[in-house]
Amino acid sequence: MSQFNHSWFNQITDIDTTIWQRFFHDTPFTDHAFLAALEHSGCVSKNTGWQPMHLAIYQQKHIVALLPGYIKYHSYGEYVFDWAWAEAYQQHGLDYYPKWLSAVPFTPIEGQRLSINHPNPDSVYNYLTQVLTNTAHDRQWSGWHINFCHQQQAESLKSDAVMLRQGVQFQWFNQAYSHFDDFLDSLTARKRKSIKKERAKITQQHITIEWREGNTISAQDMQLFSHFYSQTYIKRSGHTGYLNNAFFQRLRDTMPTQLVLMLAKQADEVIAATLSFKDKQCLYGRYWGANDEIDSLHFELCYYQGIEYCIANKLKQFHSGAQGEHKISRGFQPVYTYSVHHIQQPDFAAAINDFIARERQHMALYKAQCDTLLPFKQQ
Repeated sequence: MSQFNHSWFNQITDIDTTIWQRFFHDTPFTDHAFLAALEHSGCVSKNTGWQPMHLAIYQQKHIVALLPGYIKYHSYGEYVFDWAWAEAYQQHGLDYYPKWLSAVPFTPIEGQRLSINHPNPDSVYNYLTQVLTNTAHDRQWSGWHINFCHQQQAESLKSDAVMLRQGVQFQWFNQAYSHFDDFLDSLTARKRKSIKKERAKITQQHITIEWREGNTISAQDMQLFSHFYSQTYIKRSGHTGYLNNAFFQRLRDTMPTQLVLMLAKQADEVIAATLSFKDKQCLYGRYWGANDEIDSLHFELCYYQGIEYCIANKLKQFHSGAQGEHKISRGFQPVYTYSVHHIQQPDFAAAINDFIARERQHMALYKAQCDTLLPFKQQ
């Protein structure tokens, strides 16, 4: 008989906040408050295709591991793309959805997914794999997935039945810069000139940037930001985005010390904004919105202001989200991301495993090519 048992929870508030926070403390996005804001605002629910189904593992009556989790009815908002897998299932008359996913909805930030407090973590990993695989069989999920986990967790979960997948993102690292000009001095002359030219366009258009943090962010500020966010989504994709004003307002109420709102003003009118998160080590640039397209404003608000903020506050890293080769010339370096995947159907599992092996070679080549494009001076 296993030394462990487990329970599923259909809402994050069924798990005590103090207990949850004891396990999760590496990024703001696995905070109880962040996940609760997603649920309370209706951004995640069965209706949106993100049905909460969190997992707790116990030894006797004590929780020894926790995972945020969701039953997924589509693959939107995940950023580890499996659309081709779903299409292949459909072409063979099989259902790819529902599946179970451990991730932070709409958030491509690496962090703790399975958090363990046990002297023998491998025994917990083994039990977790059994639970997820057996539950997938019983509930007829196509499989289970854990996205944007730490490399160590991905490697600990990898087995003949669990596939490890790599991706690439771009992040900025603070080399103990004292000022933005110190960062510019680390770049080649051509790249330095290009960034200065971009930033000069903001000044020439009489745009100023204001930072607001914590309790200085008003409900009106957040309402305005939410409007920008939804308008930008409408212009780009025809829908209002994954998140709503109720979500953003709840963040302001429950996580104010972890928020950084940057407002772009022209003639005393706010025309664009970004909402970021912070912890003691890192700034996480997450959401952006604007009334209109303005030359170079996206680069200024989403990248250069974040770099300025990290330097001013001595943060070590700036994580600006998924994808974006255009970040390379602005000093963002390629880093690997990790996810793990279990597919129930044996033939599809074999085909996907072969795809992932070939993809891993491509990612290694892609990262190496990106490294050659970095704008830093040769040491």
